[in-house]
This record gives sequence, structure tokens and C-alpha cells, in this order.
Amino acid sequence: MSFVNALAAHLDSNGIAVLLGVAVLATILLLGSALLPEDPMSSRVRGHLRRRDHLRADRLMVRQRIANLRTAPIGSLRTVLARLKLLSGEEARKSGDLLTNAGWRARDALTVYMGLRIILPAVLGLTALAFVYTQNDLPAMARMMAAAGGATAGAYLPVFVLRRLIKRRQNFIRRQLPDALDLLVICAEAGLSLDAGMTRVARDLGPAAPHLADELGLTAVELGFLPNRRQALQNLSRRVELPAMRGVVNTLIQTERYGTPLAQALRVLAAEFREERMLKAEEKAARLPATLTVPMIVFILPTLFVVLIGPAAVRVVHNFM
Repeated sequence: MSFVNALAAHLDSNGIAVLLGVAVLATILLLGSALLPEDPMSSRVRGHLRRRDHLRADRLMVRQRIANLRTAPIGSLRTVLARLKLLSGEEARKSGDLLTNAGWRARDALTVYMGLRIILPAVLGLTALAFVYTQNDLPAMARMMAAAGGATAGAYLPVFVLRRLIKRRQNFIRRQLPDALDLLVICAEAGLSLDAGMTRVARDLGPAAPHLADELGLTAVELGFLPNRRQALQNLSRRVELPAMRGVVNTLIQTERYGTPLAQALRVLAAEFREERMLKAEEKAARLPATLTVPMIVFILPTLFVVLIGPAAVRVVHNFM
């Protein structure tokens, strides 16, 4: 019994000594950290990091507020158009296809477009009506016709602008398509697959042909995740309403279906499109003399007649007087 008591007393004394040692070591470390000079660079870095976090949080908050301000009117407009049944139906589908052809694939593109088609006739009609009512000498029929003309212009203005944008985008794509096919031929001969080749061509053509690069990149993504690769190629033909693009899509579908050489088919298509582009340039050059005839008659010949015949006519008039 005395042995057990002695062992317990020995363990208690060792435990107390260990605790005292740990407490002394902690006190020394705390005093050292408090007395040692702080590194100014590390404190400055920490301050910059805190400042960056605050600025990032403020910027994200501002962006969220701007996004909320932007989406609030669009949400109200979407609700009104949905109640009027203008976001569904055949007309909405055709308008969506036109917006896709123009390169507008945003979620609210159709809402904004249909809203403009409703708002612009009222705005332009009321503007024309307010303008003609300031003219007191106009009859009532002329004022009503002016208001009707403003409303008609507002109704057709979004469609006209959209079709002009589609035509401009198609011209850009048509001019860059032979070069894109040449790059795709090089990628196919290098052993890349169709989707990998389109991804590489889209990346290389991005600065020079952003519209075509956008379409090829989207098609490459659809080829990767759609279960039917033919559907992805048909989506490309639907987004770009061009005969040349339809030919490219049909060729790619045939190569996917029958296993024909992709590089050879694309090389033939690129040569055909380049020849077609040259023929169109020659056609424009052939039309140039006939186009310049009217400006020459209206602007150049009268000036030439004044320079050549003017002094003689002045002298004749002076002699007779």
C-alpha cells in the first residue's frame, strides 16, 4: 500500500512539472511574438488582400444591382407578352429563327424583339401625331395619315433592321467560309476528328471571322454532347441560312453516314466556294461601267460642259451685247 502511494505521489509531481514546463514555454513564445518587430511587408500584403476582398464584394454587389435593374423591366415585359400569347405560336417561332440567324441567342432576345414590335408603333405614331399637331396649317386627314405612317414605320422597323443584320452577318460568313474549310481540311488531314477540327478552326478564326467562329464552336459543342450528330449539323444549317452552308452540312452528314473521306470532300467544297466568290467579284466588276454611267451623266458631264463651253459661251454673249 505504501508503494502505491509513493508511485502516485511521484506521478503527480511529474505531471505538475510537465504542466509548469508547458506553461512557461507558452509564456515565452507569447512574449517573444509580442516583443519581436512585425514584418511591414506581410502586414501590407494582408491589408491589400483585405482591401481586394472588400472591393470584389462591392463590385459583385453593384453588378447584382445592375442585373436586377436590367432584368426587372424585361421580366415585366415577358409577363405581359406571355399573357398576350405573343411568346408562343408560329410567329414567335419564326421570330426566334430570325434572331438566331442574326446571332442573337440570348434568353431574352425574343422578349425584347416582340416588345419592340409592340412598343415602337405606339411610340412613333404618337410622336408623329404630336409633331403634326404643332403644324396648324395641316388638315385633319393629313395629321391622321402622318400618325398612321409613323405607326406603320414603327411596326416594320424592327423587322427591317433584323433582316439587314441577318444579311450582313450572312455576307461575313459567306466570305470566310472557304478559308474555314481549308483549315478544316488541314485539321482532318492531321488526324483530328470533326468536332476537334471545328474547335481548332473556331479558335484560329476567332479574331478574323467572329461570326463563323461562333457558329463552328457551338456546332463542335453540340457534336460533343448531342446523341445524334446529324442533329447538331442540321442545327448549324438552321442557324446559318446560306446555300453554301447547307452544302457543307450535307457533305458532313454524308461523310458521317457513309464514311467517305472528309478531307477530300471539304477540299472540293472549298474550291467550289472560292470559285463562286471569284465569279461574284467578276460579276460586280462587270456591272461597274453600267453603274457608273448615271453618276457620270449627272455629275461629271455637266461640269465638263461648263469648263469647256462656258468660256466660249461667255465670250459670245459678251460680243453680242
